[in-house]
Amino acid sequence: MNKTVHAACPHDCPDACAVLIQVEDGKATKIEGDPAHPVTRGFLCAKVTKYLDRVYSPERVLYPMKRISAKGADHFGPTAFARISWDEALNIVTEKLRTISEEFGPESILPYSYGGTLGQLNNASMDMRFFYRLGASQLERTICATAGGDAIKTVLGKKIGTEPEQFSHSKFILVWGANIHGNSIHLWPFIEEAKHKGAKLVVIDPYRTRTAALADWHIAINPGTDVVLALGMMRIIIDENLHDADYVAKYTHGFDDLVRKVHEPLYELQSVARITGIAAEDVQRLAREYATTRPAVIRANYGLQRTANGGMATRAITMLPCITGSWKEVGGGMVLSTSGSFPLNDDALTRPDLMMKSPLRRNARKVNMSELGEALNNLGKEGDRDDPKVKALFVYNSNPAAVAPNHNSVVRGLLRKDLFTVVHEQFFTDTTDYADVLLPATTFFEHKELQKSYGHYYLQLSQQAIAPLGESKSNVDLFQQLALKMGFDQGANGDMCFRQTVDEMIDAALNVDAIDPRGWLRGITRERLEKEPSLRLNFNGKGQEDAKAAPFLPFAEGGFFTASGKAELYSEAVKAMGLDPVAKFIPPEESRHSAKAKKFPLEMLARKSDNHLNSTFCNIPVHQKFEGDAPNIVELSAADAETRGIHDGDEVRIFNHRGSIVLPAHVNGSVRKGVVAAKLNWARLTPGGKNINVLTSENLTDIGGGATFYACLVEVEKVV
Repeated sequence: MNKTVHAACPHDCPDACAVLIQVEDGKATKIEGDPAHPVTRGFLCAKVTKYLDRVYSPERVLYPMKRISAKGADHFGPTAFARISWDEALNIVTEKLRTISEEFGPESILPYSYGGTLGQLNNASMDMRFFYRLGASQLERTICATAGGDAIKTVLGKKIGTEPEQFSHSKFILVWGANIHGNSIHLWPFIEEAKHKGAKLVVIDPYRTRTAALADWHIAINPGTDVVLALGMMRIIIDENLHDADYVAKYTHGFDDLVRKVHEPLYELQSVARITGIAAEDVQRLAREYATTRPAVIRANYGLQRTANGGMATRAITMLPCITGSWKEVGGGMVLSTSGSFPLNDDALTRPDLMMKSPLRRNARKVNMSELGEALNNLGKEGDRDDPKVKALFVYNSNPAAVAPNHNSVVRGLLRKDLFTVVHEQFFTDTTDYADVLLPATTFFEHKELQKSYGHYYLQLSQQAIAPLGESKSNVDLFQQLALKMGFDQGANGDMCFRQTVDEMIDAALNVDAIDPRGWLRGITRERLEKEPSLRLNFNGKGQEDAKAAPFLPFAEGGFFTASGKAELYSEAVKAMGLDPVAKFIPPEESRHSAKAKKFPLEMLARKSDNHLNSTFCNIPVHQKFEGDAPNIVELSAADAETRGIHDGDEVRIFNHRGSIVLPAHVNGSVRKGVVAAKLNWARLTPGGKNINVLTSENLTDIGGGATFYACLVEVEKVV
């Protein structure tokens, strides 16, 4: 039997592509883009084009396993485990979790997950119910986006912005810390369309990305100084009366405070030039062109917020379209994420009320995932049930032994003999090297899902295309079975939510009448999605056809989602955090502006590969071929190479007080003096068995408690 199945890519990418999967006699034979989707329009990125290689890889984990050898990178892959039945696996896991909970308290159990899938159900639903009911520690999922996401909400009230289709109408496109051509490829055709009509593309990035190489103007900024540039631009715009005084008066709060802030000496033109490394005349030109070319749009991304002042940087950049009034225009405004526009009923999916049925009868303690090494090694005290040590780690949707900062500390924690670790995975990864029990996970081909996007405004239903391979289970199925094994549906504290079907959970997520006052999800039901798998949100609340006809201008007439109803250039919420209520540049602890730069003078960008997605796809041969040697090199400027006697191709040691790695040097013009760059790879696929996260710290961002991967000082020396 042959069929075509509509699905949606759930990987951590803003595009959330609509895909068509061809199935013949129960096997997927082809994947292609769905040409009916108005944004992704029938083509796929290089990662997903080869997705059949991932689904049918001979290296897939297909059966439950338990460890039979010592933990660690010297004992990995199938030979470190013995196959067991699902009954045995569920018994081992539930008995161990029950014993640990009884002896040390349920908060000694820590779940760890992130963006392995962004599907609504398999990202956060039955798993959250399980851990809430168990009373486990709550994970603060901060590693990627909280600094920028939380910061933009302090100005706009929601993570919302310009829809991608409108970029084709823009005349000035400012890409700030975003590699569109590598990581949001479906926005690129709209940018190209605008360029063909005469638009200018400007990229601000300390690294010469694919997108920067295609820009009309690449501005190589010093890492971590974006807030200075944004405030400096606003000073010029205000002083030269290039702002929209009418829009500012009607729809912003705190403009006078902003004026006072930008006139502090730190944001004077020559100071801005000195700190950012951008010539004064270029700062002036950028501010003037942005403010006077209409419509102008900003595409920011999460790279710029992965530094100590990343929240302030995002906050300041978000103010720019608020003072120029570009929100009024089709093709104006800005976007970091559109995810806040989907008013799905997350509480119905995750059921936080179940914490009151846990042994704690209260909210559990919170653990920041960006401090995993600290949590595993130093959190809590032995024998203290109110603040216990982490005794069990349950990993799914993530590969922390590769992606978490301060790799050496993380590995040291994972090697603890008293730590019980469960990993739910598709492959043998860096993290499975430390698993006691390994459970097989499905791909998105193998389960049904509800999919929103953080790059466009279409909600999608992703259908199951094939049966789960081997004995793999989705996150929903796994945690449902664990919950039933634990008896969470039984007794006085039992809850039948642990018996819900996938369709019932999707219905619950779409039951939003009480939380969707603007009617953006009005009329969008599971039954309708079964027939029309990609539906645009109803921004006028009147129905699908009207919504399709009109561009979405979220703040053309104010209507911000803040407490004041205006764009908050001055924020009481930010002030309550102990931060400057407008914005402020505080040099990162690890930057060229700090005392630590005397010993470690180079700022390292811990970058992501264009053909991998965080640590996903690193092990697939076709993607390794696409990347070539790029994941295992360090890039530095000719000036920095010359002063250290380094030539292109030399083996060099990159080091700081946390660790070191040895990689070949590439002197290729991708970075300016004082900056080096290296890409994330699996540790086991990196020379020496350690990746760049041996160098990154567990320092946190100013807003959102996020990871500071791009505030990292190192030194480089030639290996002799």
